[in-house]
Amino acid sequence: MLSKRNYKITPETRSYGTMFKVEAWNDYGMKRTVYEDNVMSASEVIMNWWESSEEEFNKMNLLSRAIKQCNEIDKSSGILKGNYDGLD
Repeated sequence: MLSKRNYKITPETRSYGTMFKVEAWNDYGMKRTVYEDNVMSASEVIMNWWESSEEEFNKMNLLSRAIKQCNEIDKSSGILKGNYDGLD
């Protein structure tokens, strides 16, 4: 697997001080964006996001399968008529 890990830490000046916008991508290209008070906290967020790559990917897959199964149940019961937005 080609790692898609990346991060960006951007200081943003606010009326109450400087915050650091943290954008981090894990091994699967999943993105997390948070704001932290300092660079050390920002770095911890990035490391934790990277360490939980596999767990987060598994959660996303589980949720995706659950949504797909719900759609299949809705279709079979006639609730979902096939519109892309699901607002039948």
